[in-house]
Amino acid sequence: MKYDAGKVDVIVIGGGHAGCEAALATARLGFSTLVFAISLDSIAMMPCNPNIGGTSKGHLVREIDALGGEMGKNIDKTYLQSKMLNTGKGPAVHSLRAQADKIRYSLEMKKTLENTENLRIYQGEVTNILVESQKVIGVETLSGAIYTCKAVIIATGTYLKARCIFGETSVNSGPNGLHAANHLTECLKNLGVEIYRFKTGTPARIDGKTIDFTKMEEQPGDQEIVPFSFGTSRESLNREQISCWLTYTNEKTHEIIRNNLHRSPLYAGEIKGTGARYCPSIEDKIVRFADKERHQVFLEPESEYNNEWYVQGMSSSLPEDVQRDMLRTLPGLENCEIMRVGYAIEYDCLNPLQLKPTLEFQNIDGLFSAGQMNGSSGYEEAAAQGLIAGINAALKLQGKDPFILDRSEGYIGVLIDDLVTKGTQEPYRMMTSRAEYRLLLRQDNADLRLTERGYEIGLISKERYEYVLQKKQQIKEEIERLKHTNVGTSLSVQNFLVKYKSTPLKSGTTLAELLKRPELDYDKLKEIDFERKELPWDVQEQVNIQIKYEGYILRQMNQVEQFKKLETKMIPVDIDYDDVYSLRIEAKQKLNQVRPLSIGQASRISGVSPADISVLLVYLEQYRRRK
Repeated sequence: MKYDAGKVDVIVIGGGHAGCEAALATARLGFSTLVFAISLDSIAMMPCNPNIGGTSKGHLVREIDALGGEMGKNIDKTYLQSKMLNTGKGPAVHSLRAQADKIRYSLEMKKTLENTENLRIYQGEVTNILVESQKVIGVETLSGAIYTCKAVIIATGTYLKARCIFGETSVNSGPNGLHAANHLTECLKNLGVEIYRFKTGTPARIDGKTIDFTKMEEQPGDQEIVPFSFGTSRESLNREQISCWLTYTNEKTHEIIRNNLHRSPLYAGEIKGTGARYCPSIEDKIVRFADKERHQVFLEPESEYNNEWYVQGMSSSLPEDVQRDMLRTLPGLENCEIMRVGYAIEYDCLNPLQLKPTLEFQNIDGLFSAGQMNGSSGYEEAAAQGLIAGINAALKLQGKDPFILDRSEGYIGVLIDDLVTKGTQEPYRMMTSRAEYRLLLRQDNADLRLTERGYEIGLISKERYEYVLQKKQQIKEEIERLKHTNVGTSLSVQNFLVKYKSTPLKSGTTLAELLKRPELDYDKLKEIDFERKELPWDVQEQVNIQIKYEGYILRQMNQVEQFKKLETKMIPVDIDYDDVYSLRIEAKQKLNQVRPLSIGQASRISGVSPADISVLLVYLEQYRRRK
C-alpha cells in the first residue's frame, strides 16, 4: 500500500562511491538530502580491489579533493599502504595509489554521512522515479513509501538486475552477495532511458594464514608518504604500513585454465554483458596472450580486521574448484584456502549519450545519473561523477549556472566529456592517455587548478582557499628569484656540477637554467643557493616542475588556448539540426542525440566530421544574425 513518507530536496539512489560524494555535496550546500542504499553495510563498500588511486585514477581523487569532495580525506584516514606510481617517468603520469583498509574505509565514510547536517541515510530499494511533464517530483520504494523531492541522482553502481556468475553457478544478487535492485530498470525504460548490459569481475579472496609469503617478493610502501587530500598533513600519515606481495602464474596455471575454458561462463556464452578490455580476467589473459610464460599476481591485504587477501591479477568466473586448483599452482599459494570465490557480475546501466555535461538527463528535468550507472568502471570514476552530479543538482536548485569542467581543466572534465559526448560500448576506465593536456593536468597541481572553483561553489572553506592563494604566490616569487639569481664559474659551482655529473659552466647562468638540466633538481641546488628561504615541500615541488618543464607547459597552454576558442562557441539549446540542410544524415542523428553545448563538444562526437563542423559554423552565424 502506498503512503506519503515525506519531502526532501534531493534523493540519491545508491550509497556507493558516487552516491556518497553526490549526497555530501548537496547536503553541504544546504539541501536536505536522503540517500537510499540496498544495505547500510554497503556504504562506500569496495566489492572489488581494496585500493584508491593508481594511474590516472589518483588524478581524479586529488581533483575530487580540490573541489571539496571526501574520497581523498577518507583514504588518508584509512590507508594500509601508500605508493607513488610511475616515478621513473615524467610528473604528468605520476599517480598516487593507496591500499585501503576496506572495512575502515566504509565505516569512516558512513560515519561522515551520518554526521553531516542536512543528510540522512536509509536502507531501502527505490523501485520507481516519479516524473510529471518530464520533471522529477519524487520516488517510490519497494514498501510503497512515496517521497517527494526536487532532484534525484541515480547512483546504483552494479546493483541493477545484478547477476553473479562463476562456473555453472548463477545467482541473482549484487556484489558480495547483497540484494540486487531488480525493479528500477523497468521504470527507467518506461521513461525512455536506453539501457545497456555490462559486466565486470573480481578475483577470489584467500585466507592469509594459508599463504607462504617467503616464496613471494615483498612490495613495501613508500617511506615518504604523500597525502591524497591537500588538507592532510604529511606528518599525520606516518604510521606502520602493511606490505603487498608479488608472485607469478606459470605453465601449470595456464594449463589448468586452458583445460577448463569450456566451463567458463564467459567462453560458454553464459555471460551476455560487455566487459572491460583494460581489466581482463585471467582466462582472457591466457587466451589473448598465449605467448606469455607468466603473469604478475599481487597479494593485497583487505583490512587489519580480517585475514582476507585480494589476489590482484586473477579475476575469474571459472568454477570454484578450478579457481582453487589454479591458485595453488602459484609460488606461496600451494596450500591456500579460498574465503570468497571470484565471480563475474552482470548489471544494467545506461547509455551516457542521454546525459548533459552536468550529468542531468537531457529530457527529464531534475534527474541526474552518476558512476557505474553511466557505463564507467572504478571507484574513483564513480566518485568524480557523483561529486559533479551533486554539485549540479544543488546549483540547479539554487537557480545558478551549471558547473562544467572542460577537457583542459581536469581529468574529471575528460571523463565526463568522453562519456556524454563519445559514449561507451564497454565499462569506461580513466587513463592518462585519454587526457590531451596531461602535462597541465598533473595530480600534484590539482589544488592550484581547482580549489578556487570549489570555493566559488561553496564546498571549500575560506581558510583553505586563502592557503592556496598564498601557495601560488610563494611559487611565483620563488620561480622569479631563481630566474634572476646568477651563478658564475667559481670553483665551488664547478665542483658541484662535477659531483652530479653535469657539464661545467663556460660562462655565468641562472639557477633556473641549471634547474632545467635533467640531472639536477631544486633540492640539489640548495648546495649553491645561499639565499634560499625555507619553503613548504609542496611549494618546492611546484617550483621544480614548473621550471623544468616550462617550455612544454607553455606549448600546451597555447594548445589549450586554441581548444578554448571552439569550447566558447556555444550552440543554442533550441537548435533543430534537421534544419541544417547541408549536414550529413549521420551528423544530424548524432547531433540530435548528444545535443552538444558548444562547437568544441560537437567536434568530438563520433560520426561528426570536420566538414560537418564547418557547415554548422556557417549555419550558426546565419542563425545569430536572424536572432
